[in-house]
Amino acid sequence: MGWHTQSLKEEINAQACFILMRLVAGAGYLPENSVSRHRRNHSQHILKDIIPPLEQLMVEKEGYLQKAKIADGGKKLRKNWSTSWIVLSSRKIEFYKESKQQALSNTKTGHKAESVDLYGAHIEWAKEKSSRKNVFQITTVSGNEFLLQSDIDFIILDWFHAIKNAIDRLPKDSSCSSRNLELFKIQRSSSTELLSHYDSDIKEQKPEHRKSLMFRLHHSASDTSDRNRVKSRLKKFITRRPSLKTLQEKGLIKDQIFGSHLHTVCERENSTVPWFVKQCIEAVEKRGLDVDGIYRVSGNLATIQKLRFIVNQEEKLNLDDSQWEDIHVVTGALKMFFRELPEPLFPYSFFERFVEAIKKQDNNTRIETIKSLVQKLPPPNRDTMKVLFGHLTKIVARASKNLMSTQSLGIVFGPTLLRAENETGNMAVHMVYQNQIAELMLSEYSKIFGSED
Repeated sequence: MGWHTQSLKEEINAQACFILMRLVAGAGYLPENSVSRHRRNHSQHILKDIIPPLEQLMVEKEGYLQKAKIADGGKKLRKNWSTSWIVLSSRKIEFYKESKQQALSNTKTGHKAESVDLYGAHIEWAKEKSSRKNVFQITTVSGNEFLLQSDIDFIILDWFHAIKNAIDRLPKDSSCSSRNLELFKIQRSSSTELLSHYDSDIKEQKPEHRKSLMFRLHHSASDTSDRNRVKSRLKKFITRRPSLKTLQEKGLIKDQIFGSHLHTVCERENSTVPWFVKQCIEAVEKRGLDVDGIYRVSGNLATIQKLRFIVNQEEKLNLDDSQWEDIHVVTGALKMFFRELPEPLFPYSFFERFVEAIKKQDNNTRIETIKSLVQKLPPPNRDTMKVLFGHLTKIVARASKNLMSTQSLGIVFGPTLLRAENETGNMAVHMVYQNQIAELMLSEYSKIFGSED
């Protein structure tokens, strides 16, 4: 049995090397053409199980949600809600404290992402776990439990189905899943402990299974040159891995419109009002001013997401195309753009000042204070706000046909354009002020923004 034990040790050391190299590099994939094709040995199967191909890591969905981690490795944790930037790929979720793009571009303020492997994970609605509405839970095979939540119904529903579909698409081979879990324990277990685990596993198996396992281990151990070739190519790939900036310059990774900071979008377009905002407003004013419930009625979410994808891919967009015939799809996409801004149109640093202004008893004082605050805003925020509210005054002017009053639009846009950076249980109170601020901006538009237009 001596040669068997030696072969087993070599195999485990090779596996450990592959995993640790992946962890150090931060790369979750290995190109298939880096594996020798003339022989499909055991090392190839190990790499395929542990290092997923590039297409498995493409981002499927990203955005802000409320997150609470309630268990770590089976150990219960105190529930603390926080706002996280969620990035969903085909087999994992990453949690960032800010948008992924900002975290990568600014290493001083960026935060390391918390990654959750969806292999074997379970997702379910969890009304009983929180007093908040729209809460669902993700439980991983490693015993980690997360709660995700949003007050907006269609957003949380869309996330639930996106994550569930990602989990359902993953292989259901339990033996493969358990083997991957055991291999990842190399990070926390010594080689001796892992070796004793495999030794006991071999002894417990039936003779015919043991013979098959020994044959495979011997076959793999005897092919050390092929395994060294794979490791060498993996090292070269890691050292030559292109930077994010290089990928962006080559057009492989495009800058997003949805989910980017307002000033970033405007700088990229050399403007102070995003092109997409102006295009949506133009479409609504052309064919939506008299539509009943404009901005209040929801459009088809799948079509809105399709529009969002086209805009993010910088494809040519024509809102007069028949596929965007439903004007509620256009208004839904515009509202989604403002909702997904990492910092809202009314910046976080101005939120409390606007709330204090709307609390003032004298109407003229309220107007003058808010006008002064608007003038202090960064140009992209101020100019985009002026264009948007100027457009909404045209909606109000047709209220007799579209049934959208100042109050109705305040309810729709207040929480979308204004929100506190950290909600501390007074969301209902904030919502009242959010609506009132939006209403005042509409009713006193000419006084706040001037009438030079």
